[in-house]
Amino acid sequence: MPHDPLLTRLTSVLAEVPGVQAIVLGGSRARGSAHAASDYDIGLYFRTAIPLHTERLLAAAEGIADDPAATAVTPVGEWGQWIVGGAWLSVEGRKVDLLYRNADAVEAVMESCGAGVVTMDYQPGHPHGFCSAIWMGEIAYCQPLRDPNGLIARLKSIALPYPPPLRAALVRRFQWEISFGVENAELAVARGEQTHVAGCLYRSLACIAQVLFALNERYLINEKGALQEAARLPVTIPHLAERTDDVWRLIGDGALAPACELLRKIDQQLKVLSQ
Repeated sequence: MPHDPLLTRLTSVLAEVPGVQAIVLGGSRARGSAHAASDYDIGLYFRTAIPLHTERLLAAAEGIADDPAATAVTPVGEWGQWIVGGAWLSVEGRKVDLLYRNADAVEAVMESCGAGVVTMDYQPGHPHGFCSAIWMGEIAYCQPLRDPNGLIARLKSIALPYPPPLRAALVRRFQWEISFGVENAELAVARGEQTHVAGCLYRSLACIAQVLFALNERYLINEKGALQEAARLPVTIPHLAERTDDVWRLIGDGALAPACELLRKIDQQLKVLSQ
């Protein structure tokens, strides 16, 4: 990873917060797909037995934030079971997101995923929901900034190489829903319920991304840009990005039945890939 003075500063300050067992860089910057304006996604891992000291974290955040008076950090659990909590900061004019992760909970979920058990939960900000395998992907793709006890290194050994039972579980979990979503959309076509059709077809498209990532043994950690990335994977559907755009163009034009038919054809091609 190229030297980044901001990351060095953030790591130095956050490492002093009681309870912080490891600090990682996540998101597009960790995966090497960032642009100049991309956020800095910083994961703060703690253990159940040594809770994160959020008051000290607030003091640390205020010390580096561009606007200390407007700085806030959440309690653990404030953002739900999966996002957990954190802070949105501006540091040196750049957006920095702090995200909490309980390493014990992460390890338990990762062990389940490795055994082929995945869950899907409602989560604001994730229109398709939060798939438990996201935590596997976060570990697999993150760049450790501070890991004095080898916590992240040990978790990476669970996530990599990609477990075959997880591949099978994700295909089994999401493949059937593609045609199910299309069928539900078709029921709404006769009533002209454009919003319902769009919602059903969105879920089908999201499931297509999930299946393609699994077939390629790649972790899908964010729905944003997932179909565009899936279109570039080694095992994929020809012209997927363009055909996805066509689905949304047809919906926007009110051509709901043709949109459903196009998605059925994509699903048929995906079934061939999955065999």
